[in-house]
Formats: sequence, structure tokens, C-alpha cells
Amino acid sequence: MKRINNFALYPLILFFSVLLCFANTTKPRVGVDEQLNKTVPLALKFTNSTGDTMTLGQIINKPTLLTLVYYHCQNLCTPLLDNLADAVNRIDLDAGRQYRLLTISFDQNETPAVAEKWKNRYLTELHKKIPADSWYFMVGDSVNIMALTNSVGFHFQCEGDGFIHPPAIIAISPKGIITRYILGTDFEPFDIKMAMIEAGNGMSQPTISRVLQFCYRFDPGGRKYVFNFTKVFGGILLLGVVVFVSILLVKGKKKKKTEGE
Repeated sequence: MKRINNFALYPLILFFSVLLCFANTTKPRVGVDEQLNKTVPLALKFTNSTGDTMTLGQIINKPTLLTLVYYHCQNLCTPLLDNLADAVNRIDLDAGRQYRLLTISFDQNETPAVAEKWKNRYLTELHKKIPADSWYFMVGDSVNIMALTNSVGFHFQCEGDGFIHPPAIIAISPKGIITRYILGTDFEPFDIKMAMIEAGNGMSQPTISRVLQFCYRFDPGGRKYVFNFTKVFGGILLLGVVVFVSILLVKGKKKKKTEGE
């Protein structure tokens, strides 16, 4: 039998290696590629739970919490929205007046009727009653869905009757700028409040909001807002120095006045 020259195998090995690499790069990726400070396309159109078509710009005109789900998902989407509803109940911000919630299905086959069912469920179960237009549940076609998910870096993949996807809440400013991601289904109401305060930057804010922004910072590793000890301690120390110097100045003036008499 004629022995095969090893050099003759190199083109075949190279061919299959390139083919394997191409297959790996074209395989859909699931996860979140954060697009902080990027702008969401506000001209994209989606259909709300009553069947009306609206642009994102008509909805995102105040700090907005965007959740991308598919409505028949029980494993991630339901816990995500349940915890979000719990946060709405517990935070001292008024939905509709100070911020808005926007839930959009990335399943192009889901209908406004399904969206209406989910909207009624969450608005009914909320202990804190909020206006109907403060939480939108929407559906859309494949073109608008893909344009939105790509713009926010949300990557999902169809599998069987459902989808593989990441759980995420995306905070968006009134100008459509992405300001924060909260990943996972386990988060605190405080995280939601701080995300909305951040998204509202540039707008008139109550004093308590400015204080919270000063005292807390976002920890990217733990994806939580944590107490900014260094900043607060530095502020207290600076205040103490100012008070001490002020006392010395006042005492100095009194002493001079007494000596002058």
C-alpha cells in the first residue's frame, strides 16, 4: 500500500480547522453584551396590549426599566417580572410619574392578547396601584425585535418551543440612553431605585436622590449598589475640618474683639 505523504494531509487539516472555526463563530451567542451610554433606536415600533402601535420614543420619555421576555417562559421571565413587581411595591418612587416600566416580548409569534393577559395579571397583583400607562406590555415583529435586542446587546437563541436567554433589566434615560444593567432574577428593590435615579440624571431630582447618589456606588462585580464608605468618610472628614476651622476663626475674632476693648 502506498504510504500517504504527511504534507498531503495539511490542506485537509487546514480546511476542516477553518470549517470548525466558522461553525463556532456563526453559532448564536446567548448573553448580554452591555452597551452602556449607547442610545436605543426610539423610532422602533411595537404593539401594546390593546393592539395599538407605538414607537419607543412615545414611551421612553422618562426613566424607564426595560425587560425583554417571552410571555410563556416560566423559568426566568416569570421570576424576573415577579421580583420587579415586588420592587415596584416597595420603592418610594411613583411609577408613571417618576419612571416607567416597559416589557417587550422577543417572541415574534406572541400576540397583543397574550401581552394584555400578562399586563392584567401584574397590575392586579400589585399592592401599590399604578396607572395603566406606567407599565407597558408589548409585542413586535422580527425586524423591530432584532433591532432592539441588538442595540441593547441582548442575545437569545430559539430552542424547541422556547428560548435560551439571559435575565436582565435595562435602565434607560428619558433620552433613550442606556445607563445601567441589572442581571439575573435576584436583585433588591434598592437596586431598582438607584438605577432609576441614575437614569434620571440631568433632570430635577429631590434632595434625597442626590444624597443616595453620593452615598452609594454600583459594584460591577457583584452587580449591586453598595455603600461608598470612602466617599462618605471623606465627606464627613472634610466637613469636620471646615467646622473646626470655622470655630477657630470665630474664636480668633472674639479674642481680638475682647483685647480691643
